[in-house]
Amino acid sequence: MSNPISSYLGIHADALPLREQRMKLIASNLANADTPGYKAQDIDFNAALDAARLQREGAAGPAGSLATTQEGHLSDAIATGQMPFQLARQSSQPSLDGNTVDPDAERAAYGRAALEYRASLSFVESKVRTLLTAITGQ
Repeated sequence: MSNPISSYLGIHADALPLREQRMKLIASNLANADTPGYKAQDIDFNAALDAARLQREGAAGPAGSLATTQEGHLSDAIATGQMPFQLARQSSQPSLDGNTVDPDAERAAYGRAALEYRASLSFVESKVRTLLTAITGQ
C-alpha cells in the first residue's frame, strides 16, 4: 500500500532525494578533478526514478537487487559499497593520470542538476501549499 502523502506529491517526492544524490556525486567529481586515477561518477537517473516509483507502489525492486524485509537488513548499497544505479561517467578526453573528470562538463551538469532540483522542489512546495490551503481554508 502506498503512502497517501507520497501519492499526493507524485513523482517529485521520489525525484528530490535522487536529484540530491546526483548533485552530491557531481560535486564529488568536481572536488576530485585533480586526483590521479579518479573516475567521474553519475547516476542513471531514469532507472533510479523508475525503481523508486515501483518501490513506492509496492512492486518488486530492480532485477538483481536484494530484498530488505526488515528494518535491520543492509541494502545493496551498503553491501557492495556503491549506490544503486551509480555508474562511471565516460570521459571524452581522460587525462594522462587516469582521471576522467572534465571540470567544464561537471560544472554544466551541476548547474543543470541544481535547476532540476529547484524545479522539483517548487512542484512539491506548490502541492504542500495547496494542501495547507485546503486544511486551513485560507
